[in-house]
Amino acid sequence: MAGINGAVEWQIQPLDWNSSNLEGSFWDYRSNYLKSVNDPLRYQVLWTSAGVTEGQEPSAGNFSGLPTSTTVGNGDVVNIIFKVETSVGDGYWQELGSIKKSRDIANKKYDDGSQPNGHRFTVDISQLVSNELSYSLCPINKGTWQSNYYGGMNGGLTMQDNVLGASGGAMGTPISRYNVSRNGTFRLLKVTPFFEIINGDSKIVSAGNGSSSNTITVINSVNQFEKDDVYYEYSSSSLGFLINKYSSGTAAVYRFLTRCPNTHSPSSSSIYQIKKPIRIDEQAEFLQFQIKNAYHVDINSTPSDFVGAIGLKVETFDSSGAENTFYLTDFEGNAETATNGSIFYWKEEQNQAFIQNISPYYINNTDSLKKFPTSWATFPYWADYTGSKITSSTTYYRVSLVKVGLFGSHNEVRDTTYQYYSIDREDENIPYKFVRFHWLNSMGGIDSYTAKRDVVEGLTISRDVIERKSGDRTWYQGDKNNGSTIQPSLYHSDTMRGGDIYKGGREVSNVNAERVQSVYTEPLNKSVAKWLEEMMLSPNVWIEMDTEATQMGNLRNPYLRPSDKEYIPVIITNSDIETVNQENGLVKFNIEYTLAHKVITQRN
Repeated sequence: MAGINGAVEWQIQPLDWNSSNLEGSFWDYRSNYLKSVNDPLRYQVLWTSAGVTEGQEPSAGNFSGLPTSTTVGNGDVVNIIFKVETSVGDGYWQELGSIKKSRDIANKKYDDGSQPNGHRFTVDISQLVSNELSYSLCPINKGTWQSNYYGGMNGGLTMQDNVLGASGGAMGTPISRYNVSRNGTFRLLKVTPFFEIINGDSKIVSAGNGSSSNTITVINSVNQFEKDDVYYEYSSSSLGFLINKYSSGTAAVYRFLTRCPNTHSPSSSSIYQIKKPIRIDEQAEFLQFQIKNAYHVDINSTPSDFVGAIGLKVETFDSSGAENTFYLTDFEGNAETATNGSIFYWKEEQNQAFIQNISPYYINNTDSLKKFPTSWATFPYWADYTGSKITSSTTYYRVSLVKVGLFGSHNEVRDTTYQYYSIDREDENIPYKFVRFHWLNSMGGIDSYTAKRDVVEGLTISRDVIERKSGDRTWYQGDKNNGSTIQPSLYHSDTMRGGDIYKGGREVSNVNAERVQSVYTEPLNKSVAKWLEEMMLSPNVWIEMDTEATQMGNLRNPYLRPSDKEYIPVIITNSDIETVNQENGLVKFNIEYTLAHKVITQRN
């Protein structure tokens, strides 16, 4: 294969450091591993060769060397093919597509018209990659989803069903990995440049490839121009959404993938905007988080970064103060582990999305609650918790992610902010019940909210009408024959011989019906209203429903669907909402929605 004249190097990529070409190009050198797939993902390669400026054409005359046993010559670069690959971290890379790019438009100095050396090749791959991300729901009342690689209930196209072989008994052989949709929550991404040169015969030929870009994680988040910081890693001015190795001492500097204002101020564990109300019977309140690096700097008593356990620490409070403490660790089963001899620990590089159910109902009805490890002989190291959970006296609880050192005194360090939840004990307004919403939030995770006021249900109906030829209403077949003797055998059909006035004329060929509903929220302060507007902007919204169909799912496979309730997609139909009203203070949302699955009717 041919080679290239000169050299190539990366100029722009989403992740780089202050020792690279990005040092003076972008603020903070873009030195973070977590990116939004809905922001530009720019990649630029620079080709430099002696004496070639941006305005000069590649030339066959620059081809050097004749074919020998070791080389076929080098030439000027004409095109660069950017090979885009994605993965979810299990070691398998999938080629998403390739983009062939000729050199960028030449630059010129404004004063003397001179041009810089080399040719630059730039692409933005965000639109290509964005189609690979959607969402992943964890089943209601389940602790965590089945696999971080393949997620829970993924969005996107319906996949071909899993294939089981004939061998292996009645259940068949293991599920084929080729027919399962991977997690729609996150992707790992890398780009590799391949070169095309012009040879001595003026033909365009392949000439190998360069080194791959730095690997990043992309999530299905969105950033608003007027307010959001697009840099998800921790900095001195903001908390980061990517849990990494380098926490600042013991201070919590990372966040879960939500913008719900029930988190505390980074400077204090007691300053927060709200405690999010949550009912004691809620089965699906999830915290989703992205872990890049599971280690923690010097977490052990002797300087060592190894982490033996990670969990969500739940602390409950009653009217007099602290009540109970326990840990939720279902998500830990999806972690990458490593060994030091016979000792297991969390592998340093995780690069995965995790999720954990923290709802009161799940907490009170699961056997998987844990307490601080009492033995380090068997992984996972947590001990079983059998004490009180969320009681009738509990007024609120808070949740944070903690890491526990593997060696020495097994120090516990809190890596995230607290999320606060108050227990809502208001009875449901039977027979209308409350409406529980879930939606894809602006961080690519799943948020939830229960609306409880003035539920309205109804149908919106339209009909397609056609006109058919009317039946014969003039002639009727008689009911007698040969005097007064009735002969029923002559009646071959109930529609014979006229009188067909029950059909014909204008007829309804099709009925189109949608079930429309609306509900009001509680009065909301500004911070909650600004957060809740995300539901109005989200492309994916669900409500919880308990029906005969969802109950059947729980009956047939309680592991797959551990609740009588399931997610039912809805479409929010509000055309406008009011999030701030200075005159009235608190605002209420009237959430108008229709079921995404239409009412099924017969065709004529």
